[in-house]
Formats: sequence, C-alpha cells, structure tokens
Amino acid sequence: MKSISIDINADIGEGINNELQLIPLLSSCNIACGGHAGDRETMQRCVDLALLHGVKIGAHPSFPDRDGFGRNHMVMPHDDLFQELQTQINKLVEILARCDELLHHVKPHGALYNLAVKDKTIASVIVDVVKNTTGSPKLYVPNNSVIEDVAIEAGLSVVFEAFADRHYNDDLTLVSRDKHNAIITNEKDMLNHVKGIIMSHKVSSLNGIDIPITAETICVHGDTPKAVELLKYLRHNLINFGIKIE
Repeated sequence: MKSISIDINADIGEGINNELQLIPLLSSCNIACGGHAGDRETMQRCVDLALLHGVKIGAHPSFPDRDGFGRNHMVMPHDDLFQELQTQINKLVEILARCDELLHHVKPHGALYNLAVKDKTIASVIVDVVKNTTGSPKLYVPNNSVIEDVAIEAGLSVVFEAFADRHYNDDLTLVSRDKHNAIITNEKDMLNHVKGIIMSHKVSSLNGIDIPITAETICVHGDTPKAVELLKYLRHNLINFGIKIE
C-alpha cells in the first residue's frame, strides 16, 4: 500500500501569541510580515521557533490592512501592490538570510488570497513577486484556481492547499467568514473533513455535494477558536491512520 503524507501549516505571528504551542504541531508555517500583522521582532521570534522545531518557513503577505486584519479588499495599482508585497516578503527573507536559511514558500493572506482565486490581475501580481524573490520559493495555492494556472504558466512550483477549519461552497471557494457556519470548530468534524480531502480527494460542500480537490498541505488558522487543541487532535489521529505529517 502506498504511504500517504500531508503537510500541515498554520498562519503565525499574527498577534495570537500561541506560537510556542502551535509550531511544534506543524510541518510548515506562514509568518505574517507586516501587512496585516507582525513586525521584525515577531518575525524573528517565529523564525527562531520554526528553525528549532524543523518547520518549513513561508511568508504570509497581505494587503496593507492592519485595521481589517488583511480581510478587506483594497484597490491598488499593479506597481504599488507589487512593491508592497515585495517589501513585506523581503523583510522575512532578510531575517532568514542572517540565519543562512532560504524562504521555503509564500502564502498570501486573507482578501489577497481569496481574490487571487478568481482575479487574474491580482494573481499575476502575486506570481510576479514570487518570481522575483530570492531562493525560488514555492507558492501555496488553492486547487482549481486562477492563481494556480498563472503560477504554473510562469514556471513556479506550486503546493496545493486546503483548509481544515473552513467549510467550502459548491465552486470550491471558502464560505465567507460573515456566515455563521463558515468555520469548523468541532474536532471530529474537522478530522472527517480532512480525511475526506486527503484520502478520497473530495470535500463535501455546505450543500452536501462532494467536490474533487487536490491538497498537499492542510491549513489550520492560528486564530481559529481552540486552534492548538484542534491541531493536536488532528495530528494525533492522522498519524494513527498511517498518514505521515511532513
């Protein structure tokens, strides 16, 4: 029987201050780099913890929207958005360089991530920034998205991502956080949700439709209620099912 493995990631350095508990449960992390949260001090602290636990390090850039935690759609000219994202990512690249490490990946945050699913202009800016980032980092993207197509066409290495703590619509987009049922907070529901994604390559939408999905990394948001407890439960049970976390 072919072994199954999955990467588990989380967004960190966002002011939740649960990194000490969260990072040892991960195989990769996405560090906020000043757009919606974070500064050089929090980035350095997260880098040190990630390196200590052998966790792959990624940048988590966003619209410059600290008041809205990066979840507001901001209209920015191409060049301005490019410069903003490049500046954010390069802060983390510089910190890693002082540790003789390279950036493993980039994962956009919030509204930027969601817009890139369908908006080719936004997707193209993100891809251009990653192409111009030292170390040729991978790009974490949702399966069956516009940014997937743009990134692959540009020759980037992509990693398909799905969400352990979010419900999906029929078109494979995430249920809006404005909806009361957007977030999965029950540990057994989360486990069944993730097992379906990993083992059956399907996710059940809110309407009960099984949708094909490919995922190489699974995200649990650091600000999800009981994120640490959920991750412990998820990780323990996935390993018991013979699924490697790597």
